Amino acid sequence: MLPRGRPRALGAAALLLLLLLLIGFFLLGGDPECERLEPDGRAGDLGCPRCPLTPRVPSDGRLRGASALHGDPLAGHWDHNRSACDPWPQLPPKCELLHVAIVCAGHNSSREVITLVKSLLFYRKNPLHLHLVTDAVARNILETLFRTWMVPALGVSFYHADQLKPQISWIPNKHYSGLYGLMKLVLPGILPPGLARVIVLDTDVTFASDIAELWALFAHFSDKQVIGLVENQSDWYLGNLWKNHRPWPALGRGFNTGVILLWLDRLRQVGWEQMWKLTAQRELLTLAATSLADQDIFNAVIKEHPELVQPLPCVWNVQLSDHTRAEHCYSEAADLKVIHWNSPKKVRVKNKHAGFFRNFYLTFLGYDGNLLRRELFGCPSQTLPEAEQLQRALAQLDEEDACFEFRQQQLTVHRVHITFLPHKPPPPRPHDITLVAQLSMDRLQMLEALCRHWPGPMSLALYLTDAEAQQFLHFVEASPVLSARQDVAYHVVYREGPLYPVNQLRNVALAQALTPYVFLSDIDFLPAYSLYDYLRASIEQLELGSRRKAALVVPAFETLRYRFTFPSSKAELLALLDSGSLYAFRYHEWPQGHAPTDYARWREAQAPYRVQWAADYEPYVVVPRDCPRYDPRFVGFGWNKVAHIVELDAQEFELLVLPEAFTIHLPHAPSLDISRFRSSSTYRDCLQALKEEFHQDLSRRYGAAALKYLTALQQPRSPA
Repeated sequence: MLPRGRPRALGAAALLLLLLLLIGFFLLGGDPECERLEPDGRAGDLGCPRCPLTPRVPSDGRLRGASALHGDPLAGHWDHNRSACDPWPQLPPKCELLHVAIVCAGHNSSREVITLVKSLLFYRKNPLHLHLVTDAVARNILETLFRTWMVPALGVSFYHADQLKPQISWIPNKHYSGLYGLMKLVLPGILPPGLARVIVLDTDVTFASDIAELWALFAHFSDKQVIGLVENQSDWYLGNLWKNHRPWPALGRGFNTGVILLWLDRLRQVGWEQMWKLTAQRELLTLAATSLADQDIFNAVIKEHPELVQPLPCVWNVQLSDHTRAEHCYSEAADLKVIHWNSPKKVRVKNKHAGFFRNFYLTFLGYDGNLLRRELFGCPSQTLPEAEQLQRALAQLDEEDACFEFRQQQLTVHRVHITFLPHKPPPPRPHDITLVAQLSMDRLQMLEALCRHWPGPMSLALYLTDAEAQQFLHFVEASPVLSARQDVAYHVVYREGPLYPVNQLRNVALAQALTPYVFLSDIDFLPAYSLYDYLRASIEQLELGSRRKAALVVPAFETLRYRFTFPSSKAELLALLDSGSLYAFRYHEWPQGHAPTDYARWREAQAPYRVQWAADYEPYVVVPRDCPRYDPRFVGFGWNKVAHIVELDAQEFELLVLPEAFTIHLPHAPSLDISRFRSSSTYRDCLQALKEEFHQDLSRRYGAAALKYLTALQQPRSPA
C-alpha cells in the first residue's frame, strides 16, 4: 500500500507537469486550433499562427474563417509569419538568379525605386536581375544610374512602357498611378518567354529581409496556383468604408498587389491575357472605373478563379495605408519582411508604429549606395568590360606613390543620378543657352540668387552623399524660388574619394544640357541680370554655329564684400570698379588667369573683339553644346579650367570678348582642396605631374601644334 497522502502529492505533481507542458506549448507558438502539418508540408486549412504560410484557399473559393472577419476581421488569418510549427521554406541555391519586375515612370518614382533597390541589395545573397518597365524619363535616369553604380551580380533589362499603353488604355482608372498602375497585368506577355517565375514589386516597398526567402515560397504553390499575394490589410473590399462605397469584387478582404509572385509560364498556359481582359470588360459594365488600378482586376479574376492564388504570409507585404490594420500581422521587428507605403501620403502617413517604419525607410534612403558594390563570393558573375578594365587599372596603381590619391580619384566611377528632381526641358530654340555649373553641399545657398539672375535653363551637377541628396531635396522643396523653376536640371554625383572631381562634375552637367549652346560658369558667380538675353542675341548676330567656330568670353569680376548692390548695367559696374568695390577676377593673386581678356579694352569696347590664347588663361565662355569635354584627370584644385581652354584653342575656337557681358564672383570660405593646394608641396607636385601628362596627350593628338602650350607648364602655381 502507498503511504497515506501520496495520491495527493502525485496529483499536485501531475498538475504541475501539465501546467509546464501547456506553458511550453504556447511558448513554442502552439495553438489549440492549429492542426498538424499535412504530408506535403503545408499548414492545415485553419492555418497555424506565426507559420510561414497562410492557409490554402479551399475549393469553394471562401477564405476559411471569413465569417469571423466581420467580428475580429484579422483573427487567425493574418498572423502567419514564422515559428517552430512549420519549417522555413527551403531557400533557393546560393547562386540561383532571382528575377524582379518593377514598373517605374517619372522623376519621383525613379528616386523611390532606388531606395527599394538599396534594401534589396543590402539583404540579398543571390544574383538579381531587374526587369524595369519605364517611360523615357525613368529609363534615361536609371540606365545612367545602374551603369555608373556598377553593382556586381546585378543585371538590368528595360521595357518601353509607351508600347504597353494601347493594351490597357481602354481601362478607366481613378488611381493616382494612372496607366502605369495597370501595367503589371501585361507582364506575362512582355517578359522573356523563357522566364518562368518573377517577383513583381511596387516602387514604394522596402525590404527588411533577403528576397530569396520570398522566392522560396514559389515551392509551396500547388500545380494550379499561378499568383502569390498577401491579403489586403484594410476594409476596402468589404465595402463598408462609407455610404455607397462599391469596390470591385474580391474574396473576403481581397489581396494587395504591391508584392506579387507570378508563375509566368503557368499564367500563359491558363490564358491569363484573355482571362483578365474578359473579367475587366464584364465588371466595367457596372463599375465606372478601377479605384486601385491593377489590384481591382487581379482581385476580380481571383474571385472568379480562386484556385489560381497562393496566399502569402502577411509579413511579406505589411501595408501602411491610412486605414491599415497591419499591426495584427506582426508582434516584433524580427517578423517584418517587406514594408509597403501604399498610402498616397507615403512616409507621412499616420498610423500605429509609423515612426518605427519611417526610421527604417530613412535608413535606406540615406544609406551609402557605394557600400553595396560588393561581390557575391562563390558565385560566378559576368563582369562588364568597363568594370574589368577599371579593376585592372586600379590594380596597377602603386599605393606608395605620393600621388596615389590623384590617380585613384581619376579612375573612380561615380554613381550618377541625372535629373534628380522633376524637370521640364525647354522648348527648342535655335540660339538658346544653358548655364552649366557644379557645386557641393556648402554652396547650396548660391542657388536662389543664381535663379534670380539667370532666367534661362540650367544644368547643375551636385557632389553629395546619399544623405545630403535628401537634404538637398528638402531644401529645394522648401524654397519658393527653386521649387518654381522646372527648367533647372539637378544631377547628383555621389561622393566617393578624398578629392573633389570637379571636371567629372562639369562633364555630367555639360552632357545633360539640352540647348544648342552652354555658358560654362561656376556656382559662386552671379551673371548680369540681362546676360541670358544678351548672349542669345549675340549668338544670332555673330552667326555662330556652322559658319563660325567661337567661344564667347564673359568678363569676370569679383567683390570682397558679402553685401553689395549688384550692378544692373555695364555703366554701374564700371562705377563700382572705379570705387574699389569690384575688381577684375583674381587680379591680386592670379592676374594671368584673366589678363588676356584685356579689361582696359573692354571698358571702352562697343563691339565684340578677338583675343589670343595665353598661358594659364581660364575665362568663362559660351560654346556649342558639343564642345570638347573637360579633362577628368584634373581633380581637386588646379588647372581644371585652364586645360579646357587649351583644348578649345587647340581645336581652333576663336576667343571673342563680349562688350556688354559680365559675371561677378561672390566671396566665400576657401574649399578644402584649395587649402591643401596652398599648404602641401606634394599636392602641387602631383598637379605639375598631371599637367605634364596632359601636354603629352596633347602632343599625341595635335602634333607640333601642341608645342606652344609648353609655356603654360612652367608656372609653379596655378588656379582652378
